Amino acid sequence: MPFGERSQTMDSGAATVNDQVRQASAFAYELREAMAGVIVGQRYLVDRLLIGMLANGHVLLEGVPGLAKTLAVKTLSQAVSATFQRVQFTPDLLPADLLGTLIYNPREGEFTVKKGPIFAQIVLADEINRAPAKVQSALLEAMQERQVTLGDETHALPEPFLVLATQNPIEQEGTYPLPEAQVDRFMLKLRVGYPSREEERQILDRMATTAAPAPIAPVVTPDEILGARRLVDQIYVDDKIKDYVVDLVFATRDPAAAGLDLAPLIEYGASPRATLALTLAAKAHAFLDGRGYVTPQDVKSIGPDVLRHRVIVTYEAEAEDVDADAVVRRVFEGVPVP
Repeated sequence: MPFGERSQTMDSGAATVNDQVRQASAFAYELREAMAGVIVGQRYLVDRLLIGMLANGHVLLEGVPGLAKTLAVKTLSQAVSATFQRVQFTPDLLPADLLGTLIYNPREGEFTVKKGPIFAQIVLADEINRAPAKVQSALLEAMQERQVTLGDETHALPEPFLVLATQNPIEQEGTYPLPEAQVDRFMLKLRVGYPSREEERQILDRMATTAAPAPIAPVVTPDEILGARRLVDQIYVDDKIKDYVVDLVFATRDPAAAGLDLAPLIEYGASPRATLALTLAAKAHAFLDGRGYVTPQDVKSIGPDVLRHRVIVTYEAEAEDVDADAVVRRVFEGVPVP
């Protein structure tokens, strides 16, 4: 096929995907509006939860208690009509409490499977950094493999399957920081901050009651989410955008080659998993905006949430009070935008 005809075919294919995305992403507005009936503000949090769901990536939420992290996750599960389980992580939690176990039936002389709360479409791991390493490892293995082995049988987890974990800041007493290799399994790490004064006033008006928030009506089904994921996979990423993503990740590993004076501040850079996560998350970000193609702004908007937990700073950086967010911000400022 001549190049001109091939280019024209590609353009028409991209236009078709763009139209499909514009129609399919309409549910995102309805989802935001439905969640806004319960959650005041927190647009950043709501959008990132949707991106995690659309990009098939798990999300780690970090913030002090009382910022509606748990409420936001529960409300999302109601809005997408998904099965939901909340697990409160504590120092005495066992892997079997999460995954399930085999129970012996003496009458029939055989073992039966009792599935744990991990067998849900949306799992909220509340205060994940309060649990011992065995439980954290069991959860993260299920996240990676999307299956659980009980006895001799392997059980697939439901689709869509999404783990949303909350974490108190490390300075909080009685918490155990997640190992870097385990944190890397999360596609996004969100920093949830305090609401503005106006938002807090709305929270007071709406929530200062003894009644629990009323459940919201479902807006979208899990099957529609899976269909949206297939469209996300088709969203066009130009070669220049792909090069930009790789340049950003490589700048965290070898900043000097990118012309950045950050080597003394970075102990370890982002892994190849970051390259994949950043591309997928940028596609999901474009989908939420109703576009069938990725722009550099998509990458820049979602980039800090993908990279902040994958860049490990040195002791020198900590001594200078420079955290991973500051390093990632300087990487984005220093790498040329296509």
